[in-house]
Amino acid sequence: MTRKTTILYLDHTARMGGGEIAILSLARALDGMRYNPIVILASDGPLAGEFERSGIETHILSLDPSVVETRKDTLRLTSVLRIKQVWLVLLYAFRLARWTQGRNIDIIHTNSLKSDIYGGLAGRLARIPVIWHVRDNIGDPYLPQFAARIFRFLARHIPSFVVANSESTLRTLRIPDSNRTAVAYSGVTSIVEHPSADTAWPDAPVVALIGRIAEWKGQHVFIRAASEVLRKYPRTRFWIIGSPLFGEEEYEASLHTLAGELQIEECVEFLGFRNDVQSLLNDVSIVVHASISPEPFGQVVVQGMAAGKPVIATNGGALPEIVIPGQTGMLVPMGDSAALADALQWMFAHRADARAMALAGHERVRTHFTIEQTVAKMQTVYDSLMVGSMRMRNEPGSR
Repeated sequence: MTRKTTILYLDHTARMGGGEIAILSLARALDGMRYNPIVILASDGPLAGEFERSGIETHILSLDPSVVETRKDTLRLTSVLRIKQVWLVLLYAFRLARWTQGRNIDIIHTNSLKSDIYGGLAGRLARIPVIWHVRDNIGDPYLPQFAARIFRFLARHIPSFVVANSESTLRTLRIPDSNRTAVAYSGVTSIVEHPSADTAWPDAPVVALIGRIAEWKGQHVFIRAASEVLRKYPRTRFWIIGSPLFGEEEYEASLHTLAGELQIEECVEFLGFRNDVQSLLNDVSIVVHASISPEPFGQVVVQGMAAGKPVIATNGGALPEIVIPGQTGMLVPMGDSAALADALQWMFAHRADARAMALAGHERVRTHFTIEQTVAKMQTVYDSLMVGSMRMRNEPGSR
């Protein structure tokens, strides 16, 4: 019987962000006859429980919180070169490398910028192929210029292979060797089978923005657009679904203040982090994406399209790879609350056209953004690395 390929997945956080949900979905959907997923998280949290409930071997190998909690947008020259944090990362990489000994780990698959670094070093030490799965744009405003240059340099020399979550993200890495890179979109696990073509929306339609609460996600733009829409459609309700992750509670508080200043607090509801987003989408009329910076992918936009909902997203990053303007949704300029309000009002006034976009968007998800397509792409990458690894082992002079 052929031995399964064992994939060690690494992430620095156990909080349920978009990248964490994506890697959880991937590990769950792998061909269990061919692959054996194992997970190591550098901190404990909800993600660990989700992996364990899925029957996936999961370990917590704690990394110092000062490293785990460091925000990537603060990685400037002085912070990148902090001797204590560099030392902690190096020690952690050695611990990981020792952990892999005798466990028949075939591939290390890292899922965050921090795990890219320590996982890449551990793979080098243990002589195990490493995949960097990059889910962030490498450059402003996600990474300061100095940190971005370092990361691009390391991406050319440390991992065996680099996977990006979109063509947009891959371009920011500037890797010249296309034989070492691939794009794997984060596919959805649930698609509504038969979305309704009915154009009748409820008397109090719901517009939802879904995702982590952070300034670059543009919840403030959404609230300002809501204020404009409510002047013409006063019965509309606006949902903000998500919670802050890394020290962004102050921004969340400012959103409540903004809604109060605009006197629309009764029409804007903060639902917090929810595990039942798919169910909530049943009551949503339009899904909005409002990031003010180029989005590396746009998983919630795909999720809305999969639910058969019309979507409005900002025109930056990977969103043009997902939304075809005027066909599968609408794109508006980043940071432009007036344009977002105009797009919402257009959809309310042209409901048949909005539903046609929703149906076309639903079909686009079926053909481009399913978890089955993600798994097929990643399994191809895994298999190619295993072939290369076997070839190297069989070369004269290799161990």
